[in-house]
Parts: sequence; C-alpha cells; structure tokens
Amino acid sequence: MIIRLLFSALYGAFRVHSIVNVSSGHQFARVEYRPNPQFRSGSGAGAAYRSSKTALNALTVFYALELAEAGVKVNALAPGLRATDLNPFAAASGGDPAEAAAGAVRLALLPDDGPTGGFFSWDGTVVPW
Repeated sequence: MIIRLLFSALYGAFRVHSIVNVSSGHQFARVEYRPNPQFRSGSGAGAAYRSSKTALNALTVFYALELAEAGVKVNALAPGLRATDLNPFAAASGGDPAEAAAGAVRLALLPDDGPTGGFFSWDGTVVPW
C-alpha cells in the first residue's frame, strides 16, 4: 500500500511508465562452486554482490506486481561485463557500455502490452532467475 502511494505520486509528477533496475545475469541465487575471475577468492565480494542483486531482483518482482494496476512496468536488466574503470576484469572483457545502455532504453520504452517483472539481458533475451 505504501509503495503504491509513493509511486503514484512519482507517476503523477513525472508520468513514469517504466522502471529499469540494473541487475546481473551472474548466477545470482545459485551456489557456484567453480572459480569466478570477477570475484577474488576470499574477498567476500561475491557474497555481498550476489546478495544485493538477489534482493534487487526480488524488489523488481514485488514492484512489478504492486505497480501493475498503475500501468508501470518494472523490469531488470543484466548488462553483462562492460568495459569500465571500476572493474579491471570487465574492462579486459571489452564489453561495449553502449550495448548495455541500449538494453536499458529498450526496457524503458516497452509498449503498454510489454512484459513486467522480467529479467532481460542487454540483447533482450530472458535471463533465468
């Protein structure tokens, strides 16, 4: 109820039709026993990162259900590794940030009959969660 009230004020002020959460396609809620070069062994980063993305994904579903009557679509984007200064491994992968940005724009501009509560890769494919 509170969520609907908060978002209805936002919707009225800005005509929000879509919310795009930036998540991850990296095995969020599953235990992974093989090494992942993105997370240093023993750093704890894997647990914190995965927990935060799992929580974001749950909020994506919750908000999608809560805001459906208002016509607001809520989806999550898994942009993949992108070449940034924040993550040397990602920068080495050579992923173009423009591809991920295009995916976010595509989700933000979904038609009225488009999906809500979904998880999508930067190229539009469904990401299992």
